[in-house]
Amino acid sequence: MSRIELLIDQDGPLTRAAVLADGRLTDLHIDHADRPSLLGHVFLGRVERIVTGMEGAFVDLGAGLSGLLIAADARNPDGSRPKQKPERIGALLRAGQPIIVQVKADAHGAKGPSLTMDVTLPGRFLIHAPFGRDVAVSKRLGTGPARAALSQRVQALVSGSGWIVRAGAAAASDDALTLDAEALILLWRGVQADAAKGGPPRLLRPGPDAPARALIEQGGAALDAILIDGEALARRVTGWCDDRAPDLSPLITRHTPPTRLFDLRDLDGAIADLLDVRVALPRGGSLVIERTEALTVIDVNAGERGNPLDVNLDAAAEIARHLRLRNIGGIIVVDFVNMRARSDAERVLAALADAVDGDPTQTQVYGMSKLGLVELTRARRGTPLATLLAPPPSSTTPAATGVSS
Repeated sequence: MSRIELLIDQDGPLTRAAVLADGRLTDLHIDHADRPSLLGHVFLGRVERIVTGMEGAFVDLGAGLSGLLIAADARNPDGSRPKQKPERIGALLRAGQPIIVQVKADAHGAKGPSLTMDVTLPGRFLIHAPFGRDVAVSKRLGTGPARAALSQRVQALVSGSGWIVRAGAAAASDDALTLDAEALILLWRGVQADAAKGGPPRLLRPGPDAPARALIEQGGAALDAILIDGEALARRVTGWCDDRAPDLSPLITRHTPPTRLFDLRDLDGAIADLLDVRVALPRGGSLVIERTEALTVIDVNAGERGNPLDVNLDAAAEIARHLRLRNIGGIIVVDFVNMRARSDAERVLAALADAVDGDPTQTQVYGMSKLGLVELTRARRGTPLATLLAPPPSSTTPAATGVSS
């Protein structure tokens, strides 16, 4: 069984949380103080104007920032779903109206942040959707009696509806599930209380920061150690664990100089490699990853001695890993090495689908064309790593501080 470690440090404007399995980087969460992500932030916004041509509304979030709310993500003023799907967003919203919205995707290119009135608050084992109508179970838990039993178990433990059961819940104790649910309910009550204290536009609750995201996304996966560089950061993470995940508190160790924490695993070098266009594959060959504004293109090269099938199988695993670590979203096109046998192509396609299955960000693999091109879509969540680590722009946006949510 792999040894799983979470390393957290502060490096200038960067707060970094890296997950390693047997010393190899598997997940990376970074916050940049000069370029904060708004993903997951909950705002009390003000509807600026309805745009009937695109069936959407621009919502003022404050500090000169606007987001787009499309009709599919709009709800009644109280956040509940309309009984019938409205033909026009203007049937639900009007200019000047205060509404609670959540950022579901950061600004991209010339587009501002995307918003939803379907607020979701993530926990380690559960996701609270305050306006949801039922208890939904993650598709990763498969089908059959075990899935139904887990749903019934959660319904017996949590109050009300509006819950999504994450894959890690299957191995969680009743006490852990109850604690997760109670923390999320309190978080939502806090949002509601803050919304009642004044008018829009203003930030009600920041989304989880890098350390919290790492702890949440690990869910029920076993952690062997949490190493933190910096006294203040260690206090914040310890406080979060004491409140939300007391089973993790004993795993926390504060790292002390003279060696920097990330130097212990050469993580600075590993992160720098994630900014490189070319990625070497274990059995020869390489990937070339090139991002454009419209899509990301990945070319698989066999090298001089690479067997096409072996190279493509290695590539499938490495592509999934780099999409996750680089936080690449949108449309992705992969040009695999040409294979003569249809069975080989099907095997590679299955390997790719299996490799992205563990990605917490929704990723969909489509079929392989006659030219060997495979199309994927991965939801845009936060800022791509290459953009995040580039020199920051001069503009500012609302930021979160500390371990949150």
